[in-house]
Amino acid sequence: MFWVPLLLLAWAIAGVAGLRLCRAAVREAAAAGDGAGGRRGLTLYEAAFLSGGPARVADLTLVAMARQRRLLLAHTGWATVVDPRGRDDMERTVIGAIGPEGQSPIAPVRKAAATAEAVRALAERLVRAGLAVREGDGRTVARALRRMRLAVSAVAGLAAVALLMPVPSPVPRPLVALWFALPLAFTLGCLAIAHFELSPASPWASPAGQRLLASASRAAAGDTDDDRAYLTSVAVRGVHAVGEPQVRAAFAHREPRVEW
Repeated sequence: MFWVPLLLLAWAIAGVAGLRLCRAAVREAAAAGDGAGGRRGLTLYEAAFLSGGPARVADLTLVAMARQRRLLLAHTGWATVVDPRGRDDMERTVIGAIGPEGQSPIAPVRKAAATAEAVRALAERLVRAGLAVREGDGRTVARALRRMRLAVSAVAGLAAVALLMPVPSPVPRPLVALWFALPLAFTLGCLAIAHFELSPASPWASPAGQRLLASASRAAAGDTDDDRAYLTSVAVRGVHAVGEPQVRAAFAHREPRVEW
């Protein structure tokens, strides 16, 4: 009966992974708040934060200012201020990060803007509205899903060990395989349900925030204002949505992603 401890270990792995996934799902549901923010639209900065976090807000600000010819983004990775008058807190933050000389590499500007007080205030407003999750909460779901995938592999591996070890057993091997099929079915079922019910694609947005993001993307697709649709696409998809080769080349000179 050497396979019994392996079966117990498989159930323990499956149970712990399932419990962590359930706890992550509860946290995500709680992060949605009362959904008070769901009855309004998103600003571009809000959509950028919910899609990609602080770094996306900085990227959007740079792209928007460049599109309005108030900032030049060179393919060499440098930003040059054309109009030093920022129209909002984020633009003033970017201009201040570039410095008094009016020129700076994009990477440090992006990093400074992403950690600025204006972005922190934006994040707090979204959290209070129930559209964003607090630091770490959204990433908990993604981690729980990764652990569940590892649990599937671990249970399958333990089953293979139990079936392939050349040790005599009074229990037929097909019956042993059936016993191991139970925890394997449990982990696969949890994983399948989680993929349908949970949305860890954005670690920044709550379920209510992700629904608004989907609405914003659909609205942008039918928007007759090309500039608004363009910037919404950048906010939701990032600089990959930028069409100008020079701007795309400018953002190729980047530092590692900023964590909140």
